[in-house]
Amino acid sequence: MIEVYPDLHVGSQDDYEFNVKHQSGWRVVHACKEPYHRQALGYASRAAPKTHPEYLIARRGDRLILNLVDADNPSYFSPVIFDAAVEFIHEGLASGAKVLVHCNQGESRGPGVAMYYLGNRTNRLPVDYVQAEALFRGMYPLFNPSAGVRGFLAASWPALQEHSAE
Repeated sequence: MIEVYPDLHVGSQDDYEFNVKHQSGWRVVHACKEPYHRQALGYASRAAPKTHPEYLIARRGDRLILNLVDADNPSYFSPVIFDAAVEFIHEGLASGAKVLVHCNQGESRGPGVAMYYLGNRTNRLPVDYVQAEALFRGMYPLFNPSAGVRGFLAASWPALQEHSAE
């Protein structure tokens, strides 16, 4: 688990389970379908029912649970999901909580959400996506985005820069 911005941490499922789960003062973004989204909605089929009101995003107290799989196609990543995560992170940090954003391995989706937050709400990353990814990798060396996460971030980056302000 690595702090990439004051009180914003990025990590893996193990970081959540062994370091954060039973600690107070934390908000958590579960940037992975398995096991958290499945558990929250209680589905046994391969995927959540598309008609379920929490198909993309479920909130349980101080936890935001995202239906994200680490696909190689950027179309599997919705701005709706990432924007909800940005708002949740922003609310958490503004309230004085520590925030953990994690996925299963802590390499792609979780760090991608954190990078999206930094690009949307801060001036910590440059306007150029390639430079931004390199700088973020300096903050979080485990960042190894799938082609889908990288494609989504690269395509989203110019619009994010219009909104960022520290």
